Amino acid sequence: MKDKSTSTSTTVGFGASEPRGSDPAIAAFRAHVLEGLARSPKRISSRYFYDAEGDRLFQRIMATEDYYVTRAEDEILRGQADAVLDALVNGHQRFSLFELGAGDGAKTKHLLRRALEQGRDPLYRPMDISASALEQLGRSLRKELPALRYQAEQGEYFEVIARSFIDPSDVKAVLFLGSNIGNLTHEQAVSLMRLVAQHLEPEDRLLIGFDLKKDPATILRAYSDEAGYTRAFNLNLLRRINHELGADFDPDRFTHYPVYDPVSGRALSYLISTRDQEVHVPGAGGPIHFRAWEALHTEISQKYDHGMIEAMAEQAGLRITARFTDRNHYFTDVVLGPGTPAV
Repeated sequence: MKDKSTSTSTTVGFGASEPRGSDPAIAAFRAHVLEGLARSPKRISSRYFYDAEGDRLFQRIMATEDYYVTRAEDEILRGQADAVLDALVNGHQRFSLFELGAGDGAKTKHLLRRALEQGRDPLYRPMDISASALEQLGRSLRKELPALRYQAEQGEYFEVIARSFIDPSDVKAVLFLGSNIGNLTHEQAVSLMRLVAQHLEPEDRLLIGFDLKKDPATILRAYSDEAGYTRAFNLNLLRRINHELGADFDPDRFTHYPVYDPVSGRALSYLISTRDQEVHVPGAGGPIHFRAWEALHTEISQKYDHGMIEAMAEQAGLRITARFTDRNHYFTDVVLGPGTPAV
């Protein structure tokens, strides 16, 4: 994101990052797909779920009865907004609120609205890989919070942090909501937390949403809704590869299969080939073979206990300064400040 700490305008448009459909973006997408399909087992990252149709389907998923994650965190940020703000900004009136993976910003608006009501002057800096999500967010902010200063930038977490967390003039509050951290491996999650920690001054804070371990049946239902939105969300990845990369996946020849391991806390999603088949992706140098019932891994969603969270914070050089939990103890928002990394 661009530096807006000295801006006098109330709203600011989006940055000049590469459009989603630009050649560099397509080249990176193609390279990732080809590398992932050459693996054994095959895998493609869930970060490529989010084109316009993927965004629409994910909104549907979040509205289902079984997808508790959004409701649990919304309860925290709506009902405990004053306490969360106090923990995030340490009494400062002016601050920059960064959000990794902002999406539609619905939950963050509780904090932004309350900050404006308190007479604070937040600069909202949403970041997301999805251009369409950022465009929709910008439109809603101009309508719902016209006094808010904001600036958004498209990109992946590590890339955006490296180019955006460089202005020391405002206190930084960084949000990573929705248990998005659970979509990363443990090593990736700790690396991301460590990268943010390196850019935090003593008064800065990082808030991370963690989906907690709970009844395995509750978790599994969240990834297998009766309406089939999660299935469509996963299969849309194949349609996106066809549309943007010129591949010839037949989504009707794949089925969605989620699993949950209560020992590790990992919820995993797969697309299973229902028959022996070949798929062509331009640039692959030849057909890609799927055996009947071969799995293509598409998503990980890690669930945590408090001990796991504390250990990750220590490894990343962070210390826990506050915790907030919903009434069912399904979810926790943890506020962290700079500390000393584990040796």
